[in-house]
Amino acid sequence: MCGRFARYSVTSELAMRYFQVPVDEGFDAPRYNVAPGADIEVFRAGEETPAAFQPMHWGFRPKRVTDGPQPINARAEKVATSPYFRSAFAHRRCIVPADGWYEWQKTEEGKQPHFITLTDDATQDVLFLAGIWAPTADGGACCAIITEPAADHLANIHDRQPLALDAECRWDWLDPEITEREQVRHITRRMPPSALRAYPVSTRVNRPANDDRSVLDPVDPA
Repeated sequence: MCGRFARYSVTSELAMRYFQVPVDEGFDAPRYNVAPGADIEVFRAGEETPAAFQPMHWGFRPKRVTDGPQPINARAEKVATSPYFRSAFAHRRCIVPADGWYEWQKTEEGKQPHFITLTDDATQDVLFLAGIWAPTADGGACCAIITEPAADHLANIHDRQPLALDAECRWDWLDPEITEREQVRHITRRMPPSALRAYPVSTRVNRPANDDRSVLDPVDPA
């Protein structure tokens, strides 16, 4: 799954470098412990441009649903066919920039958090997490991050992970004209598993209020 992540790369720089979209520097403050229910930085297709920036509520409940669940994740195996997600998957895909995400490994001593991030020799300097979005009843927007089975070397921590896109496919992923499931599957390029590494971090990350760089510090596992 993806239930917590970090974004400390500068949003306005990412926006210009990857999407040619201006973003106010007010969104540049680093976030080391982003939890479900927060507003997060998201890129989607623009009305007149290939990309646009929009903060969105992390928890998916489109405006046609007046009272229902707000899932933070959508499974890749079902997102194209689920009645709750399929319209967004076809027409409103998005990208959530992140520097890494957290997963909790079950151990005899309890759950040990790990931070999963890019290796030093990865071909891009930020993660693009695949997502879907929808307008909400209050005029805003909401989103969910798509997950898939974890890479072999991460599966011992958790059996799911976010779908991390190769930056080369970002424009096709956002393109609302690409709507068919097989089309989307064809254009989707994943980051190679070898570009991801994981290490244990402090249980301080368990509390979303602990939102400082020290939650990224490696620790000896319990």
